[in-house]
Amino acid sequence: MSNTVIIGAGIVGCSTAYYLSQSPRTPAQSIHLVESSPELFQCASGLAGGFLAADWFAPSVAPLGALSFRLHKELAEKYNGRKRWGYSLSTGTSLSSDSDVVGGSGEDFLRNGTSRAQASGARAPGNANGPEWLAVSEGTSLEVISRENSTAQIDPLRFSKFLLEECRSRGVHLHQPARALSVSKDVKGELASVRICTADGTETDLPCTRLVITAGSWAPKVFSTLFPSSKTRIPIAPLAGHGLLLRNPTYNAATDADKDCHAVFATDTLGFSPELFSRVGGEIYIAGLNSTQIKLPEIATDVVLNEAAIKQLRDCAAVMLGLEGGGEAIEVMRASLCFRPVTSSGRPIIARVPDEKLGGGLTTRPAAEGGVFVAAGHGAWGISQAPGTGLCVAELIEGRTPSANITPLSLP
Repeated sequence: MSNTVIIGAGIVGCSTAYYLSQSPRTPAQSIHLVESSPELFQCASGLAGGFLAADWFAPSVAPLGALSFRLHKELAEKYNGRKRWGYSLSTGTSLSSDSDVVGGSGEDFLRNGTSRAQASGARAPGNANGPEWLAVSEGTSLEVISRENSTAQIDPLRFSKFLLEECRSRGVHLHQPARALSVSKDVKGELASVRICTADGTETDLPCTRLVITAGSWAPKVFSTLFPSSKTRIPIAPLAGHGLLLRNPTYNAATDADKDCHAVFATDTLGFSPELFSRVGGEIYIAGLNSTQIKLPEIATDVVLNEAAIKQLRDCAAVMLGLEGGGEAIEVMRASLCFRPVTSSGRPIIARVPDEKLGGGLTTRPAAEGGVFVAAGHGAWGISQAPGTGLCVAELIEGRTPSANITPLSLP
């Protein structure tokens, strides 16, 4: 029997395990999730904004984006996603002192600090009144940039927990906290096991013929650790981003509980391009303050918040919500720092690694019996594209045709 080890139990890893465990070809008990962090979902998988889009992507990623948006909707309808993880349709709007929204490839907006609305190439179909919580000053414009039913919102932390609970209820194994140390091969030279080390120092060999690396920003390190003889490098870099989860000061549970959510993308007027997302239940998430200068920690829970960045976000939120008293008037529910895995092309990597790139004479079993796979590098779209990625990886593992065209997303 083929045993599958998935390294990285974030939203992409859990999505992969979820769809793979649904297949009659792969017993759920043969799937192992390995996670190094002592706390689950303490990076982008749980701390990101949770904005979903159907069609805000470059052509190479558009099929994956559309598939994922549909799967998000189907999961929400099947499992009462509005109640369980805050799934809601959303309206995307652009807040700008210049009413023109300039389109682009959408591949570098995270690094260069421009608005995701600009980068998506979205066009404004009309003016908008905007959400009640947003303060629109004189001389600025607010325009709808999303088509009807084409954007949505979730709480990624609750969604990730849901996926993991479903996996474990089917028999998927979770090893956490545990680090992947090395791989072993059998007498034929084929991948046979992965050695992991738990927090107490215990080392265990997990039988493994199919290995999937879904470790986000840590994917390059995981690959080089497991395949030290390989000359291949996974071209993913970490991009740090601070975020705040706020209490919506205008939320009224009696009148607002059933309303759809809003996503507001502002142009650079306060030192960066802030993004604000309202969520079901009276929460607002603000982010957009990114940095390439913050070093990736060994594990997700080792992050150290930059207090100056948190203050900048608080002050920005106070201005955008029209609160007197500045940042001190903001009720912060959670401050966070997470790392998004980005590639130079702006495209994620979703592919089987050719045996010749593994090094050390290591091979894998043919077709659906074996293989090494990578699914990472989604940048700001990891939450939105996770279900489609998980389904396509599950299909790749089993030798089936992926439900979306992921040919452009192969390993360079």
